[in-house]
Amino acid sequence: MTPVVPPGVPPVVEVTTDATAAGEAVATRIAALIRTKPDAVIGVATGSSPMPVYAALARYVEAGLNVTRVTWCALDEYLGLPPHHPQSYRTVLEHALVEPLHVDPAMLRVPDGTAADPDRAAGAYERFLAATGVDLQILGIGRNGHIGFNEPGTPFASTTHRARLTESTRKANARFFTDAASVPPECLTQGLATIMRARQIELIAAGEEKADAVARALYGPVTEQCPASVLQRHADVRVTLDVAAASRLVSPSGHR
Repeated sequence: MTPVVPPGVPPVVEVTTDATAAGEAVATRIAALIRTKPDAVIGVATGSSPMPVYAALARYVEAGLNVTRVTWCALDEYLGLPPHHPQSYRTVLEHALVEPLHVDPAMLRVPDGTAADPDRAAGAYERFLAATGVDLQILGIGRNGHIGFNEPGTPFASTTHRARLTESTRKANARFFTDAASVPPECLTQGLATIMRARQIELIAAGEEKADAVARALYGPVTEQCPASVLQRHADVRVTLDVAAASRLVSPSGHR
């Protein structure tokens, strides 16, 4: 079981010049993990913030990093998108991770968003993750403080489950679709308890629009209304931000 620290202890924070530098910093640590543990299990997120991490990892692979034994586990997946839909998270990760890193597609595991029984699919993915164990989980953060698709109000004890997206999340994700109405209303997502089982967590965020959520997650109260605040209870979390995403950080002592 992953050890936890008392509520209210903020994770280690690194502030970089821009999103590219943030991605490089996270990728450097992931590469070090893979060199130490070639068969590592790494949880991967989508969205815009983690993309520089995968781009930087591709450069490490081109320079000789061997990732052939790594298992990559997606954080979430939309429900109801056709199998090769360009915005399904399997397709996104195939383009952003599998192809540039020359990963065997069988080493990418994603919740089954096309399953006839989504609840059963969620349970199957949860059992797989629990049996396998995640060495490092990469996370982004939503503007409302969600991690994965765990929207405000999701219980901290939640495991992989079927979830309904808030309208604010659908509007935020509309940039990847033709409009907000095209964003699927439901998904499968790792739960907050599932995420917290990972041995290490790397959260990356870029852009001023994430600044409020980052500040609440790191220095606000630990509350289910800000799902990412649960990370204050994990013993090994690193947060990497660009200057804009860090612009509203104020420590409990009042210092920026």
